[in-house]
Amino acid sequence: MRFDAGKSGAYRVIHPQNTDRPLDADLTDLLVEIRALTSNSDDLVIHRHTANGCAMAVIMFEGQISNLQVSDLLLRPLAQIPPQVDSSKRLLEYLRGNLLMASDKKEVRTYGELMRLAMSGFALVVVDGEQTAIALGYQGFSMRGVSEPSAEMNLRGSREGFVESLVVNVSLVRRRLKTPQLVAEGTTVGKISTTGVKILYLRGVASPRLLEEVRRRLSEVKIDVVLDSGYLQPYLDQSKFSLFSGVGVTERPDTLCAKLSEGRIGILVDGTPFALVLPYLFTEHFQSLDDYSHRPYFASYVRILKLISFLATILLPGYYVAVVSFHPELIPDILFTKFIGSVLYTPLPVLFEALLVFILYELLREAGLRLPRPIGHALGIVGGLVIGDAAVSAGLIGLPMVIIIALTAVSSFVVPSLYEPVTILRFAFIFIGGTMGLCGIYLGFALFVVNLCSLKTMGVPITAPATPMDLHSFRDMFVRAGWKRLQEDTLCVQDLPGSDLDGEES
Repeated sequence: MRFDAGKSGAYRVIHPQNTDRPLDADLTDLLVEIRALTSNSDDLVIHRHTANGCAMAVIMFEGQISNLQVSDLLLRPLAQIPPQVDSSKRLLEYLRGNLLMASDKKEVRTYGELMRLAMSGFALVVVDGEQTAIALGYQGFSMRGVSEPSAEMNLRGSREGFVESLVVNVSLVRRRLKTPQLVAEGTTVGKISTTGVKILYLRGVASPRLLEEVRRRLSEVKIDVVLDSGYLQPYLDQSKFSLFSGVGVTERPDTLCAKLSEGRIGILVDGTPFALVLPYLFTEHFQSLDDYSHRPYFASYVRILKLISFLATILLPGYYVAVVSFHPELIPDILFTKFIGSVLYTPLPVLFEALLVFILYELLREAGLRLPRPIGHALGIVGGLVIGDAAVSAGLIGLPMVIIIALTAVSSFVVPSLYEPVTILRFAFIFIGGTMGLCGIYLGFALFVVNLCSLKTMGVPITAPATPMDLHSFRDMFVRAGWKRLQEDTLCVQDLPGSDLDGEES
């Protein structure tokens, strides 16, 4: 959304021009309109040609197309049109069927579609007297090659991750699911950016009601500019009063394929390597693709370890503050003098000490994340060793608090997809433990569980299959069964208890 400062200094919204009008038949009027829409931008390239008395033009944007392909497959053939093609209608038919070659060819009839395709790496051929343009996919803009995803590391399996190109991302999924049931529906979001979006699903597996709900919500997106899949996530999520989201994020094509086979919907957004998956269950945060490559006993062990780490991250700091502040009798005798001594010889109460230390930790983490990598490593060393050791030696921070911070910091990265809600919950339980003691911790945890169980995403309970309980689905929850048992039948999201979706075929 763009703004313009008026005389009063206030901001007013500038709405984009209406580009849904049909193309002008007169070539001169069409080119004048295109130059007006782009304010005669420097990167707009227009080549005018005449073939047997028929005027035509090629419209493209510099840097978006491949000069070699345009020269060999477009401009050179345009100079070799036979003499019998002597009218605009014949010329358009000849170009459409016999001459112009491209891997992606479309017909365009509106200014909005023409501008969107031209800015996406298409060359547009327009003929004087015709209201139809031919779009040819000669994309030549630079893009990042397919590489290993940085946020979802696996020991086994594919090393390919999504990239910023929508076409490449769809091909990565298609290469793994070689079935005509895989459907990719295209749409655009963003009134100004007109960002391309692909909805991926397996026909006959995904619920029709789920698919219609996704289409409806995407059609209600009224943002001017969409630069990342995170812009769409609030429109697809139903958990307005919770820290947890029912929309998953992945940058692995194999993970997305696994979710599609379970009846999920995948959403790819042009310009971002992160795909959205919905509905997404809470237990899936503790699962990874490696779980299905390892032996069942080890996969179950890793999942339970992740669950324990999640609970320790949100509860351990608050529990420590509550015990030291209100329940010192729960401290073992061998540790009593150490814990109480650290509290007595530090200037701040335990509650404020914990809040201050965790805020300092978040500052160091954020600074190390945003700074260049060499400086970020140096900052981590300075923050962890120099500042931490100096604070303990000076008596500003107790040694037990440093140990709690270290344990919590390590456990918080075991489940990286839950880092955002975990951070807020950690501060909340520290405050509750420092003001209400263990009773407040237990009450807060109960409210957390009730809130989590009340959430639904696209009609599916986010805590399924635990609540509502489905013992058959427990075979792939925190304890994973072997493949011989998992392959007996495939459980789709619409088959989960409490789901509002149906099992009809699309």
